[in-house]
Amino acid sequence: MEAAELLPGTLEMLILKTLSRGPNHGYGIAQHIRAVSDDALRIGEGSLYPALQRLLLDACVHAEWGVTGNNRKARIYKLTAAGRKRLAEERRSFDALMLAIGRVMEA
Repeated sequence: MEAAELLPGTLEMLILKTLSRGPNHGYGIAQHIRAVSDDALRIGEGSLYPALQRLLLDACVHAEWGVTGNNRKARIYKLTAAGRKRLAEERRSFDALMLAIGRVMEA
C-alpha cells in the first residue's frame, strides 16, 4: 500500500511512532515502517519528506545533520515533546476510528 492510500494523517502518525523508538533518518524511517508492516506499507520519498517537513513546521520533530550507520550524511529526525503529545492524540483518534469501522463491518 502506498502512502497516498493511507487515511489522512496516518503517515504522520506512523512517522511519529517510528521516531518514538529513537532518532532516525528519512530512509531509516521508511525502511522501519516497511519492515514492521511486513512489506505492506511502502512510503516513497514523495510522501515521506513532505510529511517530515509538516512535522518539522508543527514542532513535532527536530532535525539535525548527522551521519548514518553506513557513514552517510543525512538529516536525523528526533521526536519532540509536542510530537509525543500529538502521537498520543492521533493514536486515540485512530483507535476510535478503527473501532467504529469494525462495528460497521460486523453489523
